[in-house]
Amino acid sequence: MQVSSLNEVKIYSLSCGKSLPEWLSDRKKRALQKKDVDVRRRIELIQDFEMPTVCTTIKVSKDGQYILATGTYKPRVRCYDTYQLSLKFERCLDSEVVTFDILSDDYSKIVFLHNDRYIEFHSQSGFYYKTRIPKFGRDFSYHYPSCDLYFVGASSEVYRLNLEQGRYLNPLQTNAAENNVCDINSVHGLFATGTIEGRVECWDPRTRNRVGLLDCALNSVTADSEINSLPTISALKFNGALTMAVGTSTGQVLLYDLRSDKPLLVKDHQYGLPIKSVHFQESLDLILSADSRIIKMWNKNSGKIFTSLEPEHDLNDVCLYPNSGMLFTANETPKMGIYYIPVLGPAPRWCSFLDNLTEELEENPESTVYDDYKFVTKKDLENLGLTHLIGSPFLRAYMHGFFMDIRLYHKVKSMVNPFAYEEYRKDKIRQKIEETRAQRVQLKKLPKVNKELALKLIEEEEEKQKSTWKKKVKNLPSILTDDRFKVMFENPDFQVDEESEEFRLLNPLVSKISEKRKKKLRLLEEQELEEEEEPEGKPSDAESSDSSDDEKDWVEEVRRQRRLLRQEGKGTWQHQVQEDQQTVLQPQFYEIKAGEEFRSFKDSATKQKLMNKTLEDRLKLEAKNGTLNVSDTTVGSKQLTFTLKRSEQQKKQQEAEKLHRLERKKLRRSAGHLRSKPRRGRSRH
Repeated sequence: MQVSSLNEVKIYSLSCGKSLPEWLSDRKKRALQKKDVDVRRRIELIQDFEMPTVCTTIKVSKDGQYILATGTYKPRVRCYDTYQLSLKFERCLDSEVVTFDILSDDYSKIVFLHNDRYIEFHSQSGFYYKTRIPKFGRDFSYHYPSCDLYFVGASSEVYRLNLEQGRYLNPLQTNAAENNVCDINSVHGLFATGTIEGRVECWDPRTRNRVGLLDCALNSVTADSEINSLPTISALKFNGALTMAVGTSTGQVLLYDLRSDKPLLVKDHQYGLPIKSVHFQESLDLILSADSRIIKMWNKNSGKIFTSLEPEHDLNDVCLYPNSGMLFTANETPKMGIYYIPVLGPAPRWCSFLDNLTEELEENPESTVYDDYKFVTKKDLENLGLTHLIGSPFLRAYMHGFFMDIRLYHKVKSMVNPFAYEEYRKDKIRQKIEETRAQRVQLKKLPKVNKELALKLIEEEEEKQKSTWKKKVKNLPSILTDDRFKVMFENPDFQVDEESEEFRLLNPLVSKISEKRKKKLRLLEEQELEEEEEPEGKPSDAESSDSSDDEKDWVEEVRRQRRLLRQEGKGTWQHQVQEDQQTVLQPQFYEIKAGEEFRSFKDSATKQKLMNKTLEDRLKLEAKNGTLNVSDTTVGSKQLTFTLKRSEQQKKQQEAEKLHRLERKKLRRSAGHLRSKPRRGRSRH
C-alpha cells in the first residue's frame, strides 16, 4: 500500500504493486508470491480489477454493489461484484465505447454509446437491442420522467430516443456547430449541453425550448491565464437545483448559480489540459475536478485547494464511490486505480477493514525509504562536491535533504574517498570481533530476590533451546517471563530458605550445584560492578566438565547429607529434652459442660496404643468387640462390615426400647387369648 500526503491529507493507493500476467499458471503465481516480496505484500482489493490494455470509462451502480468498466483491446465491458470482491461477468463488444450509463439500480439495464454511431442496449442476460444515430455521438443523458435519451455529438441537433415508444422523436436544434457534453438536473429536469464554441445551452424538456445561454469561454479568461485557442466545454455536472460546474478544454473549472450568468468561482488547473470529469463531494463541500494528469480537490465556496492526487499514468475517467472516501480511476494502463481517502468518508461496507488498516498505519508511521535511491543532506553534498546539482533532475528535494540515485552516490563516493575499502575492511574486522565476544559469558540482569533460582531457570531455558534446535520439542512458557510468578522475584517474603530441612531433603545434591551457581553469581556481580570485559583464557562455564565427577560420587553425597540430618535431629532432640526437664508443670483445670460425661485420661492413652498397632491387630480387636463382621461373597472375595460404637446412653435407650417391645407383645397375646374363649363357647351351643 502506497501512502501519499498533501496538506496533511493521507491518500492510500490500493492498486499499486506488481501485477501478474494472465497467462501465468497458478503454480508459477504461487512461486512468484513466495519469492517476490512486492507481489506478496500487495493488497488486491478486487480480484482481476484491470483491463487487457486500456480502461476508458468506469461507473458504480446506484445500489453500490456493482462496478462497471469499459476498455480495450478487444472492446469489452467488465462487471465486478463488490460483495464477492471478484469479476461477475465480462462481455466483448463490436466497437469501442465512448461512454455508457446504468439506467437501473443494478446492472440489468445498460446503454452503450459506441464510436461507430451505434447505441447498444444490454439487459441482465446480455445483448438486447442495437440502433444507430445520424451523427457520431460524444455524450448522452437519460431523462427519467419522460424515458427519453438525449444524444449530443458532431452535430447541431440533440437527438431524442424515447424508450417507452421505441422510436426517435423530433430533435432539439441548438445554435452550436457541435456539442461535446450534456447533463440533466435530477431535481427539476433541466437539460444542459456544452458546445464547441464555449457556451452552455439550457433547455426545458417539457416545452422543448431553450431557456438560458451561458458564455463560459468569455468568463473563463482571467488576467493570469494565457489562452492560445478558444475554450470549449469538456465537462458538465449539476449539483442540486441551482449549482452547476463547467469544465473547459483549457483547464478551467467554472462554478455557476443558475440564477446568474456570471460564475461564482473560476478554478484553473494550471496545466492547460482539458477537464475530463467533475464531481461534487457533499460532506466537506468539495469539488473533484480531473484532467488527464491530476485530480484536484478544492472547496467550492472559497476555491482553496484541499488536496490533489497525481497518478503515474494519464487519466481517462474518475468515479467517486457514493457516501465514502473511495475513488476509482480509469487510466491509460491495464490496471484501474483504487484510492482511499479517509478524510472524505469511511470505507464502503464491503471493504470496512480498510479503516482498521489505515488506523494502524497512522499509529505506526514509517519513514520513506527507497531501495534505488540514497537520502543525502546538504552537508553530505558539500562533502561529495555535488552542490552544483541542486535544482537538477539528478536530485529530488525531500524534507531536509535530497534523494539521489544510489549508483551515482557510490560512484562519486569512490572517486572522492579512495580509502573507502580500508574503512570497509575495518568495519568487517570489528563485526568479527563482536561476534566472538557474543559467544562469551554475557552479562545477565538477575532479580534481587531468588537469584539462584533465576539463574537455574535461565540455564534450563538455554538447555531447552539447544534441545529444541536439535529436536523439534514444543517450547513451554518460562516462569521468569510469566506475570503470575513476578512477585516471587520481587517480594523478599518469597525467598527460598536453603537451610531448611525440607529443602535439604528434597535436594540432597544441592550443595555442589549451589556452589557452582554461587561462583557464577559472584562473577556476574563483579561484571555488574566493574563493567569490564572477561579476561581471556578459560571461560567461566568450563567448570561444567566436572559434571562427570559429580555423577560418580552422588551416592556418597546422599549418605553424607543423611548423616548430617540425623546428627542435627539428635542435637535438636537432646536440646528439647533439656528444655522439658527444666520446665515445671503446673496443674490445669477444665470445666465440664452440662449433659457431658467425664472421660478419664486412660481413654486417650488407649486410643494412642490403638493407633500404634498395625491394621491387622486393630481388625482382630474390632472383630472381638463385635464392631467388625467378615463374610465371604459368592465371587470368592471377602466383605467387611463395620458398625459404629454406641455410647452408654444409646445402649440404655436401646434396652428400654427392647423392654417396651416385649411388654407390648405380652399385652397383645393376653388380649387375643381373652377374645378367642367366648367364640369357642358360642360354637358349642
